[in-house]
Amino acid sequence: MASIVLLSSVFHRGAKPLFHRGALLARPLVVPHKDQESPFLLSARIHVSQTVNAAAGSNAASLHWTGERAVSVLLLALGPTAYLYPGAAVDYSLAAALTLHGHWGLGQVLTDYVHGDAKIKMANAGLFLLSTVTFAGLCYFNYNDVGICKAIALLWSK
Repeated sequence: MASIVLLSSVFHRGAKPLFHRGALLARPLVVPHKDQESPFLLSARIHVSQTVNAAAGSNAASLHWTGERAVSVLLLALGPTAYLYPGAAVDYSLAAALTLHGHWGLGQVLTDYVHGDAKIKMANAGLFLLSTVTFAGLCYFNYNDVGICKAIALLWSK
């Protein structure tokens, strides 16, 4: 019933009601009564609430999105840099950027598919543990072995 009210309000008044920030949207419905031949009005209310974690006027989500794009562009730039100028600085930059990129990507998967407070806390703890172990492992590999850049070059040379 609510979807019919929502769709009818879109077709009659455009898409603006979908983005209304008020607590309630009300649109009267005309419903014929069984005993009467003339219809009477019912008031249908659709509850619209903002997300639980979103604060009004906060730009944290926008900054996070910008950070994700910056890390993605950094990874694009680190590819040729790793090939042309292999070294410790590029190895550790790749370790940090790859770990952060993977952490944010898996965090979005958890946000989409894990539900329930206890399950979310366990999944986030597992994600932080995985990200920490990944970064520590890449740093260990960079320090005690040939490094990420030379390892990829060795893989391509064979």
